Amino acid sequence: MGDVFTEITPALRRFIEAQHVFFVASAPLAADGRVNLSPKGTDSLRVLDERTVAYLDYVGSGVETIAHLRENGRIVVMFCAFAGPPTIVRLHGRGDALEPGDPEFAALRPRFPDAASARAIVRVRVERASESCGYGVPLYGYEGERSAMAAWAEKKGPDGLVKYQREKNAASIDGLPGLRWVAAEDE
Repeated sequence: MGDVFTEITPALRRFIEAQHVFFVASAPLAADGRVNLSPKGTDSLRVLDERTVAYLDYVGSGVETIAHLRENGRIVVMFCAFAGPPTIVRLHGRGDALEPGDPEFAALRPRFPDAASARAIVRVRVERASESCGYGVPLYGYEGERSAMAAWAEKKGPDGLVKYQREKNAASIDGLPGLRWVAAEDE
């Protein structure tokens, strides 16, 4: 049985900040909607305080998490220890997606690495944190970050990234609205 917390304790924070990968899950309200689970990494997550985390969201082929947050705000972030003691930490909460035109995006953006492919900051207000054993999680060694995303973004260039987001990030696979700026430009 795991431990449950109402905030991110100092020990949980140390564990979270030591991880190289995390997973984000969200779902639409519709019973026939698709649940989304995405791996994240590249030094993109920050613990802002005992009840808030945020991560830099990169341009991708889908916009599921952003669309789900716009619809209902539900999100869970999971961290697994692939090295060291077997631990899993889950942060359940309510999230929102801050886009480049939002004042809060501008305030948080300096906390993250420079990246041409950054499209939003996902902020999660943690309502429940839990820690459990990760006995079933295998051991893996960290080799480093991939360079493919930065190379892809550089090849596309600023205009190509905008075009790509208009094509791929306007709506989720279930038809929910995605990036606000894309919808605003289409009007």
